[in-house]
Formats: sequence, structure tokens, C-alpha cells
Amino acid sequence: MREMLGAGSLWSLVQLAWMCLFSSVPHGGAKVLEKTFEEWLRYRDECLRRMASEPYPSGLFCNRTFDMYACWPDGSPGTAVNVSCPFYLPWFEKVKHGLVSRRCGTDGQWVTVNGSQPWRDYSQCEDELEVTAEEEGARRLMVSFKVLYTVGYSLSLLTLISALLVLTVCRNLRCTRNYIHANLFASFGLRATSVMVKDALLERRWGAELVQVADWEALLSHEAALGCRAAQVLMQYCILANHYWFLVEAVYLYKLLIGAVFSEKNYYRLYLYLGWGTPVVFVVPWMAAKYLKENAECWALNENMAYWWIIRIPILLASLINLLIFMRILKVILAKLRANQKGYADYKLRLAKATLTLIPLFGIHEVVFIFATDEQTTGVLRYVKVFFTLFLNSFQGFLVAVLYCFANKEVKSEMKKKWQLWKLDHPVLCCAQ
Repeated sequence: MREMLGAGSLWSLVQLAWMCLFSSVPHGGAKVLEKTFEEWLRYRDECLRRMASEPYPSGLFCNRTFDMYACWPDGSPGTAVNVSCPFYLPWFEKVKHGLVSRRCGTDGQWVTVNGSQPWRDYSQCEDELEVTAEEEGARRLMVSFKVLYTVGYSLSLLTLISALLVLTVCRNLRCTRNYIHANLFASFGLRATSVMVKDALLERRWGAELVQVADWEALLSHEAALGCRAAQVLMQYCILANHYWFLVEAVYLYKLLIGAVFSEKNYYRLYLYLGWGTPVVFVVPWMAAKYLKENAECWALNENMAYWWIIRIPILLASLINLLIFMRILKVILAKLRANQKGYADYKLRLAKATLTLIPLFGIHEVVFIFATDEQTTGVLRYVKVFFTLFLNSFQGFLVAVLYCFANKEVKSEMKKKWQLWKLDHPVLCCAQ
């Protein structure tokens, strides 16, 4: 009687999943797992067809079976049965000459462990231990990076929300300049939210309990990835919005410093189009290219770099323009200071100081690492790039909120007035303290 593919045998498939995710295969463990599962399904189907077509021997024998790891022919009692390492293993090229073995007991039953799990020796089919240890170290480093950027984005999100509330509540702070700041804060807040939502969706997806083979098929289906793909699209949109709202900040400051006469209301509408509209122009074709050509996992991998450049070229362009404006603004400020123009508004200098601090920080790391993607960099350079990118991106919203809001003299003065008015309106509470 043939052995059924019971759910209790799925332990080997779960073990294989972790071996795939943290093995020495190229970057992109989830994609490797998806391909490995597809190969495993092909291996299983070929095994079932072979078992159905071959005649049964006479007498006592151990049943032919597929134990979720390898395909086993009928075995003679009291012997060891050897088969080649299964071809679906990601590291099959390294172990293609290796063998996996099982023992057929004298009673015509396969030898088991703890009375239920099949015993097998697959030591010749395992990946190299040294490489696995190296990958484990890399995994721990990436986990520490995740903790770093989670703290950064959480701190940034709280600070940005507080800054938005301050600019919204205080009516005296409502002007074109602060409207632009508020939009910049919103873009950073949405970016932080999208990153944390995407991480939560990924953890929920890969942390789900897997009992049946159908659970794996559902896990790796396109429908299961819709949530994280939507979060990925939102994140890419917010990254572009960050850059173009910084470009708006730079353009506004430049026009302010050169003393150009213009209608702020009309230009503010153009600023909205530039900050929120420009990213749509590039994200939509990138999304279409991913859906039609690279519709795998959460759209985080870049197999065809041409699609990646759809959203990287506008980021590089905005960063370069920011740097050029930074140089021009610096030249204007130096000229004004040399001329010692006392009529030069103090708030313009304070705004210039904040922007000059942020524009280089915002643009330089993008320009430096624009050609160094995770797929193209290896070793120490990759980890250095990942650390600086994650650190700057995650804490940048916090820096923006502090410089443009909480460290601003105008904002501090307004908050002080609000506090004094509140104390006058609540004298009983103040006296109780």
C-alpha cells in the first residue's frame, strides 16, 4: 500500500525553506524560495508519475514513496536505499554527485525517528557549513540594520506628526513658506509609514503557520504579495516626493534670496504639482514595467536595471539640481554678507541656514551611491552602503522637523505665546503646580 503525503511530513519542506532563505545563494532569499518551491513541485510531480508507472515487486518490500524531500523506489528489507540529491536544491550544482539514503527495515517498513518522522541521511546534500555560518552572520547584521532604521523611522514619524500639528494649530505660522515645510513633513511621514507597513506585511506573510502544501502555494502566489507590492509602490512614490519637495524648498529659497517679485499663490500651486505630481509621472511607468516584466515577490529586486533607472534617474536629477542651487545660494549669501545689507530679512538667513544644512545631506549620499545598488555591490562596500543609506533615510525626517520647525525662532516664539495664553486661561492648574 502506497504511503500518503501526510501533513506530518512537511517538516522537511519547512526546513528547506529556512535553508533557502539563509543559504549562500545570491541575494534575494524570498525569490530563491519561490523558485525552489516551483522546482520542488516539478520534482514531486515527476516522482508521482514515476511511482504510478513502475510495476510493484513481489514479496516483502518497503513501499515506494515521496517523503517531501526525495523520491524513493521500492526497497528490499534490511538494506539501505540511496538516491541522488534532489535537483530542486538551490545549491544542487555543488552536491549533484552526492547521495541521500534511507533504511528499509526487516519488517518491510521504512525506518523512522520517534515513530513518525522518516529517518534519512542527507549529509552529502547539505550546503557548505562555512558558507552557512557566513550567511548567518550577514543575516544578523541585516537584522541590526532593520532595528536601526525602524527606530529612525519611528522617531521621525513622531517628530513629523508633532511638527505638522504645530504648523496647523498656530494660525500665525500659516504662510507659503510653512505650507511648503508642511508638505515636506507629510512626504517624510508617508515614507516612514509605508516602510513600516511593508515590513509588517512581510513579517505577517513569512511568519504564517504552514501546514499543507497548499499553504506554500498560497504563500508564494501573486495574490499574497499584493499588500507588500502596494506598500512598495507607495514607498517609491514617497521617496520621489521627498526629493521633489526638497527641490521645491530649494527653488523657493532661491527665489526668496534673489529678491524676485512673484505671486506666491500661483507659484504655490505649481509647487504642489512639482512635489506631488512629478513622482506620479515616474512611478506609474515603473509600476507598469514591474507588473508586466518583473511581477515577482514585492517588486524589491532589480533584475533588469533599465526598470530601476525609471525611478532612479529623476532622483539623481533632483539631487543634482539641489546641489547646483545650493552652490548658487551660497554664492548669493556670501555676496549679501560682503555687501553688509542690513535690510536683509533675518528669517531669510535662518531659512537659508536650515536649507543649506539639509540640501547637501539630502543629495550627496544619493549621488555617491546612485550607481551602487544592492544587486551590484558585494562584501564590505555593500554593508557600508546599506548602513549609510538606511541611517540617513530613516533619521532624515527627524532632522527636517527639528531644523524647519522646532529649532525655528518664529515657531518657538509662537509656542511660547500659546503656552502663556494657556496658563492665563487655566490659572487654577498652574497654581496647583
